[in-house]
Amino acid sequence: MEKITLFKRIKTFFIGNAHDIRDPRIFHQLSLIAFFAWVGLGADGLSSSCYGPEEAFLALGSHIFLGVFVAIISAITIFVISSSYSQIIELFPMGGGGYLVASKLLSPSLGMISGCALLIDYVLTITISVAAGADAIFSFLPPSFYHFKLAFAVLGIFVLITLNMRGVKESIMPLIPVFLIFLLTHVFIIIYSVITHSSELGALTNNVIADVQNTRMEVGIFGMLVLIMRAYSMGAGTYTGIEAVSNGLPILREPKVETGKKTMRYMAISLAFMAAGLIIAYLIFGVQHQTGKTLNAILLENITAGWANNKLGYIFVLVTLISEAALLFVAAQTGFLGGPRVLANMAKDRWFPFQFALISERFVIKNGLLIMGGSAIALMLLSKGSVRLLVVLYSINVFITFFLSQLGMVRHWWKARGQSKDWLKKISVNGLGLVLTAFILVSVVIIKFHEGGWITLLITATLIGIAVSIKRYYFRTQKLLKHLDRLAHVTQITKQESAEKRLTKIDIKPQFDPDSKIAVILVNGFNGMGLHTLFNVVRIFGADFKNFFFMQAGMVDAGNFKGVEEIESLKIYVQEELGHYVNFMERQGFYARAFHATGIDIAEEISKVAYDIFNQYPQSVFFGGQIVFPEDTIFTKLLYNHTSFAVQRRLHQQGIPFIIMPIRINGDKLPVP
Repeated sequence: MEKITLFKRIKTFFIGNAHDIRDPRIFHQLSLIAFFAWVGLGADGLSSSCYGPEEAFLALGSHIFLGVFVAIISAITIFVISSSYSQIIELFPMGGGGYLVASKLLSPSLGMISGCALLIDYVLTITISVAAGADAIFSFLPPSFYHFKLAFAVLGIFVLITLNMRGVKESIMPLIPVFLIFLLTHVFIIIYSVITHSSELGALTNNVIADVQNTRMEVGIFGMLVLIMRAYSMGAGTYTGIEAVSNGLPILREPKVETGKKTMRYMAISLAFMAAGLIIAYLIFGVQHQTGKTLNAILLENITAGWANNKLGYIFVLVTLISEAALLFVAAQTGFLGGPRVLANMAKDRWFPFQFALISERFVIKNGLLIMGGSAIALMLLSKGSVRLLVVLYSINVFITFFLSQLGMVRHWWKARGQSKDWLKKISVNGLGLVLTAFILVSVVIIKFHEGGWITLLITATLIGIAVSIKRYYFRTQKLLKHLDRLAHVTQITKQESAEKRLTKIDIKPQFDPDSKIAVILVNGFNGMGLHTLFNVVRIFGADFKNFFFMQAGMVDAGNFKGVEEIESLKIYVQEELGHYVNFMERQGFYARAFHATGIDIAEEISKVAYDIFNQYPQSVFFGGQIVFPEDTIFTKLLYNHTSFAVQRRLHQQGIPFIIMPIRINGDKLPVP
């Protein structure tokens, strides 16, 4: 029995017990129904009603009644972007975030740009959400507590990291009450505003008409349109988070497409209602900017000012504002749910180290969570939790992703115009989304660039440079590994001989030799590296081994942890690859056998298999291959796993012999990224 250390006890207390990958019910238990997905993935969009409509409304200056047009256009934009992403969900049923859409429909390079932009946006989502939540909470406390705000914000990110390390559903469940209180209080505010002033709606219409006429006389029709569109662009933060559902499809309940589209409808309806409704409420109550107060706080004060029960009004205002502050913390979940998945997809394509695609024993993308949370903490400390600065940095990047996604979809439907009956309808939706997102992207960049938006673009460009360097490094090292493929013809020979053997029904197989030692070889697919390891064992040890066992573990990562079928496909693939080794060695007159496993930790799974083999066959000697690069640098350590060394350490601790066979590759020195 494995000894439970103090570290493991502490880890289990905070993170929870490991899940069993072999449990077929695990995907159903961990997946999210539409409502939970709405909370986890939609909170970012819904929380933007705390600042998006306010930014748009204040941008109108004295022409506040033009806000009606901003409200209408904002609601339309929300439904257009949501509808276009629903089409992305249909086209990419296993997950189609901005990175995958741009990569597959445009080009891998544009997909990488979209992914890098989205990663920075997710980090900013976490940082600004927690910082704004901390600001709101400390606004209720005495000024003497204010110097604790930054530490509180950093602690908040640590708490969210811990919750997310426990699992997706576990991170969402505690946040549901906050989400519901926010939703109910703000729906009440909007409905109450309209109902109690229904008799004044005619006067509101007259004010809108008068404001249109006055603005047209002052700046002309074109100037009025520019004013409206500038306010519309300033409220761009309202639309952030809409893409999260299409990116988070792998964590949704089957049928994923239907669940995703239902979640998107929930998000679109609630966000459009909030964004447009709050602007209308501002107009109804004549809300005006006051230093140190948000427009929502002023609106609440105006609403409750006429209540007979002042105490009830105070409690309602307090609960509503606290729910706003708390929901901002909930909104950070979008970054923690979406960011690691984008990073994992990019890591699978070698834009970033493959380690970012690994999942933990709780089936979360652990390294992605840590890098997103760590980056958010660093940004929080560098910005000193200044929401004013973070708002300037925010919302630019998400529209880079929006634009590229819509462009890719338009291109797709144009190519499919002769194959799809409703292509015209679909291209119209994505085309309108393309126009709107392109306009907002250009506007936001121009407006925010000199205010500090250039910092976001610089950080994004730096990340793009890092991604390109890592991809280049992987490409160069892959060229160095090409000589291992000289054994590729063995694959064809083995497959052909296996087929001939089945056709002629030759059942004579080499028998196990109990007097001979057993060479147990760790492989990772039927490839040049595995064959080189095998041939080196035969070449060095000669006739010492008459029995050959092959063991391989299929890695469950973020790319294939999507359902029972994907896990079964992985198992079948591993068995087939091992079967090639067995068939090849049998044709050479040796006894051969295969052992396989599947799990999230290759070293751990292989160690378990090796331990079982050694207990049954004490005469076994274990071998693993390890590539030796011409130059061993920090990049070879970072970008390539060293499973053989990890297995060797584990087996040596149990007294099991494990020999690493070096596989030297030739070539020039590797380029340093």
